[in-house]
Amino acid sequence: MRITEKTTRRFRNVLIAFTVICLTPLCEKGRMLNGAHGFDAFAGKDIRCVIDLGDEMYADHGLETGMNYELLSRFAEDNRCDITIISAGKNENYIDSLKNGSIDILVTHAEDLDGHSDCIEISRKLNDCAAWAVSADKEAELRQVNSWISHITASKEFISISNRFSAYGNPVRGAEKGVRTRTISPYDELFRKHAASLGWDWRMLAAVVYQESKFSINSRSFRGAQGLMQVMPGTAGYYGIDNLLDPDLNLTAGTSHLKRLQRIFSRYDMEPMELVKFTLAAYNAGEGRIIDCRNFAAAKQVDNTRWEEIVNIIPLMREDSILEEESVKLGKFQGHETIAYVESIMDLYQAFCTICPSI
Repeated sequence: MRITEKTTRRFRNVLIAFTVICLTPLCEKGRMLNGAHGFDAFAGKDIRCVIDLGDEMYADHGLETGMNYELLSRFAEDNRCDITIISAGKNENYIDSLKNGSIDILVTHAEDLDGHSDCIEISRKLNDCAAWAVSADKEAELRQVNSWISHITASKEFISISNRFSAYGNPVRGAEKGVRTRTISPYDELFRKHAASLGWDWRMLAAVVYQESKFSINSRSFRGAQGLMQVMPGTAGYYGIDNLLDPDLNLTAGTSHLKRLQRIFSRYDMEPMELVKFTLAAYNAGEGRIIDCRNFAAAKQVDNTRWEEIVNIIPLMREDSILEEESVKLGKFQGHETIAYVESIMDLYQAFCTICPSI
């Protein structure tokens, strides 16, 4: 059959129309995400954001700081800007910083902004917990934030993110109740990545993080430890990490320290799970204390390759007589916290293996 020039032209026009119809929604999506519609207030800029949602280790509304950290990072990527995100400490107030332009976006509870409507504008709602706020004189910025929030909250991706950061119950009680799940935290993929570098089951690393922070990235101890793995800033600096709020970087710092500790104890002939226990004990108490325990055990002719045997001799290290032991360099060691720490993590690990049996 002969194809006429008219038929060819008609086919070409249909193909062009079809292409335009298919590509237009994608272009509209790109324009919405990238600050189109006549404004592009953030592109190419360095923006500073503060998340001020309080302590979430025991919150019943989920891990809102972690969720907003992820959303802010996504916002910066979609709007072609660089972003610095910090978490407000206890009793820190950043409303004045927002007013004077020191920060660009403040994420907080909407009710905490009551009485500041004359100088602060609140974005469209992300959910019932958190609101993003900008200075009242930043109209273009507010429009861009609202445009992006409108798009992201209407997407299936937002539902997935919200589900990932929903509240997580106690895994030990969950295991006792017969709970079964494919995910145990918002950070399972990061746990898999970092646990591989240790040679650990990723659920063991998840147990450590749950023990340390309940998966809350904004956790801070009174000693100054921060983030998922409660890493001290000095320790993080040793491993070249300067942002402990970032989940990936916090895990990098924490697992780097675990690897160093594990190398110390891997010199000795012990079973793999015993090596993990000694590493965990050193993560909690410091390697010097655990080396003291091992040396004292050896001096007492106790098997120092088994953590259970170390637990049995620790009460002797609380006595004044330990100060006369040449094998002990750091003096008396109470050890109650460290014994409970290792025991708790092992219980959590078993619970995670029960509720999430597939690795």
